[in-house]
Amino acid sequence: MTMLPPSRPGWPREKVASKLFDGGVRVTVALLGVRGYYRDTMGKPGVNDRGIYDDAIFLNSPSGCMAFNANVDPSIFRPGVATLAPGLHIYKKGKHGISRPGGGYPAFRPATPDEGLPVIRDGQAGMSRGIAINIHRGARNSTSSLGCQTLHPDQWDAFRSLAYSEMDRHGQKTIPYLLINV
Repeated sequence: MTMLPPSRPGWPREKVASKLFDGGVRVTVALLGVRGYYRDTMGKPGVNDRGIYDDAIFLNSPSGCMAFNANVDPSIFRPGVATLAPGLHIYKKGKHGISRPGGGYPAFRPATPDEGLPVIRDGQAGMSRGIAINIHRGARNSTSSLGCQTLHPDQWDAFRSLAYSEMDRHGQKTIPYLLINV
């Protein structure tokens, strides 16, 4: 079973905005992913665990800054499994699980033409290209990630709804996602 912290992440808006600005984000609505946010308070101290919601994603917009419990790592260690590289990545509205019956559900997909993003793969040296490293809903018994960025299912609907509405309100077709290591 995946663990969820007792509370949501708590960085002040000014810190989130500063990290986004320092990372090159200059648009109104943006996401900040923080790998290892709960590194020393969940799982093994000093280690960035997999398979638990020990990371954070912040949604920053003129309406405010909201924090969400997330997992920005794969759920498992296995040769070839992708971990999204830290840095600035651009996403768009899309669907996750499009190959499933019903065509998937609203989520975020990479905005690159081939949906490729830089990743580090378990058991391989250097960077490679990962395809469809989405931002989507995780599960209760798993973080549901083979490289994707996932949010706890209890927080997913609020996150997705707010991000979509803020993008619409401010005329953004894409949303920058800055991933940093704590």
